[in-house]
Amino acid sequence: MALKVVGSGLGRTGTKSLQSALNILGVGPCHHMVEVFAHPETARLWIEAAAGRPDWDAIFAGYGSMVDYPGAQYWRQIAAYYPQAKVLHSVRDPEAWFDSTQATIFAPDGPTSRPGPMKEFFASFSGEFRDHMHDRAFMTDYFCRHTEKVKRTIPPERLLIYEAGQGWEPLCQFLEVPVPTMPFPNENSRAEFIARVRS
Repeated sequence: MALKVVGSGLGRTGTKSLQSALNILGVGPCHHMVEVFAHPETARLWIEAAAGRPDWDAIFAGYGSMVDYPGAQYWRQIAAYYPQAKVLHSVRDPEAWFDSTQATIFAPDGPTSRPGPMKEFFASFSGEFRDHMHDRAFMTDYFCRHTEKVKRTIPPERLLIYEAGQGWEPLCQFLEVPVPTMPFPNENSRAEFIARVRS
């Protein structure tokens, strides 16, 4: 199964809600970081990808779309590998994004800082910012530069810049699918993330 949607937006830009939305719209199953937690044996494939030996067909076997880390770190390669896929770039206010990361994925006691078998996996996709992940100026600049790189690289007809809270319409128009009658998913709030990590 070739990917139909490649998510280039960084984690904490509404990617968990987008995962559910893409599943509802029929372009799933959608790969998200939670899939690696559910299938930790796949972490080795991502470590190999970071070493320059990606096997995208194995990584995305059974998936129809991808959002969030670790895939977002490899958006350029994945978009090139699946040239028919559309690119979905999720964004939010950079300052709000930074605040969210510090309370969740990059928190001092968060998943990326814990020792154990997943440490090498987290290191494999965080190299660009690992030494600066608590530096607000660096990270907000990194966030903005990331978006500009995507805009410069992906043709506009293949790209949707999507901001959390925009709902179904722009996403459905981009994917050329009907708008569902159900509310747009709203998942993985800061409180939900923290509760899940602690459990």
